[in-house]
Amino acid sequence: MKKVIVVMGSDSDLQVMEGALKTLGSFNVPFEVRIVSAHRTPAAAEELSKTAEQSGAGVIIAAAGKAAHLAGVMAANTVLPVIGVPIKSSTMDGLDSLLSTVQMPSGIPVATVAINGAENAALLAVQILALSEPSLRDAFAGYKKAMEEKVLEKDRNIRKQYSTTEVRI
Repeated sequence: MKKVIVVMGSDSDLQVMEGALKTLGSFNVPFEVRIVSAHRTPAAAEELSKTAEQSGAGVIIAAAGKAAHLAGVMAANTVLPVIGVPIKSSTMDGLDSLLSTVQMPSGIPVATVAINGAENAALLAVQILALSEPSLRDAFAGYKKAMEEKVLEKDRNIRKQYSTTEVRI
């Protein structure tokens, strides 16, 4: 199975990105975690993205805050799918990160999840890898079924607790 490279612009992003690591782990998807800055270590960012496929990666998840250019830099140097996670910063509540991640020029696509959406980034990576991994596809289908069952159970419980056939005035 191909791995996912999870790259962050700073170790301060790790608290958010641990959700992605746990999610990938729950599907037994191998991953590599790196800290590389688009601005402070541009050569390392370029090297990581250029060698990602040869290192066995199938997807890159790139998380950054403020001037969040990391996902775009990664996407510029690879043919692998890149998923951007804008990190909430003290500036503009993360809107700056979101816009920096999502506004890519034509030809450099970055799939972007919500601000601090690490778990969804991991789930999207799992879906991408599942295209060529039937066992992963089955595991993801089971995950979706379990989510459905949880909601249906909550619905049954709330209806038992609050529903009535009596008319109340």
